[in-house]
Amino acid sequence: MAGGMIGGKGKGRGRYRPMAEINVTPLVDVMLVLLIVFMITAPMITSGVNVNLPQANAKPVNSDSTPITITVNAQNQIFLQNSQVQIDNLVATLQQISKNNQDQRIFVRGDQAVPYGDMLQVMATITQGGFTKVALLAQQPGSAPPPASGK
Repeated sequence: MAGGMIGGKGKGRGRYRPMAEINVTPLVDVMLVLLIVFMITAPMITSGVNVNLPQANAKPVNSDSTPITITVNAQNQIFLQNSQVQIDNLVATLQQISKNNQDQRIFVRGDQAVPYGDMLQVMATITQGGFTKVALLAQQPGSAPPPASGK
């Protein structure tokens, strides 16, 4: 390393040169801790409406951008992200949020008490509005329901 002694040729005493290298080990340790903290907390803040999701054995989809989440609760109320919308205004609000990006991914979450016909009507309204990447979300077997801020 660069911590040797510098001495003049005629001098009997030498002096130590200060080390001018950056030690990155503490920086890497802090960054790894922050990475783990964000990996744990990020999935907990994705939804805000409490629903009882049905279970499915499907594998999760790889994600490249943040999807828009539509939730239908047990009382057949429709929530876009965390705000309630009427089904008549759903497509217009989706177009406004997605900035008319028809390739925006949309996840539809529905309580298992919601009738199949009502969920089909919500999905049909979204696809008739021109959105093509629409998917239903389900809870993985054996996993706890996601925490919600509650409405």
